[in-house]
Amino acid sequence: MAYTAEISRNNPTCLVFMIDQSGSMADALPDGSGQKANAVADAINKLLQNFIVRNTATEVVYDRFHISVIGYGTTVGPAFGGALKGEGIVPLSVIAEHPRMESRMKKMSDGAGGVFEQQVTFPVWFDPIANGSTPMGQAFDQAAAVVSGWLSAHPGCFPPIVLNISDGEPDADPTSEADRLKRLSSNDGEVLVFNAHVSSEGGAPIKYPESDAGLPNPNAKLLYKLSSVLPQKMRDLAKPEFQLPENSRGFVYNGDLVDIINFLDIGTRVAAR
Repeated sequence: MAYTAEISRNNPTCLVFMIDQSGSMADALPDGSGQKANAVADAINKLLQNFIVRNTATEVVYDRFHISVIGYGTTVGPAFGGALKGEGIVPLSVIAEHPRMESRMKKMSDGAGGVFEQQVTFPVWFDPIANGSTPMGQAFDQAAAVVSGWLSAHPGCFPPIVLNISDGEPDADPTSEADRLKRLSSNDGEVLVFNAHVSSEGGAPIKYPESDAGLPNPNAKLLYKLSSVLPQKMRDLAKPEFQLPENSRGFVYNGDLVDIINFLDIGTRVAAR
């Protein structure tokens, strides 16, 4: 399948974020920089902000993307907060209207090799949660329900992308649920499922591998298996930032979440007008 459909106001695409909210997400990142749940929440909020900025012209936010956030832990369901609480899938312009602004301290360069902290405002749509187990299969089913309904109204879209961010072992093997999701399609191709494994084990990051040979544990190998092979169009768009072999999959082990977000941002630049 082609994966060449234009992403535009008249032909938007859908992004779904599946976020592990199990109790182990309260654990520290391998580098000790903070809790995994907080890092994931910050990454999602930054991505939403980046998409809003990139799709705004003359103060108008173009709805090239419709976005869903699904959390899974004690419960499985929509995970937007604030005014968007309970919403299944939301056009980008509506997301732009409903942030909660927080004051944060950000390290800035002083231009002479030093750094200083400056207070900045940070938009928040998604809050960190870490409680319960890891019902990943149920979350894939929830994503399939969201995507299926959206595809019925947008049959010619660039295929929806689902990004699952998890750190732990699923309650049960979610392969059948993930495969059902990946079989859904628009006229342009099947749904793409990406996975990011935020492990507590540490070790060197592994990004977009073409096999599971270097992955250190069964959980990482499972998430690799669940991940879609990257279409050529996305690999071409990712150059020169990422040089990826033909059978690379949308999987990252212990990668910087900013890198993952940057790849997704780059990979969806498909003639967006």
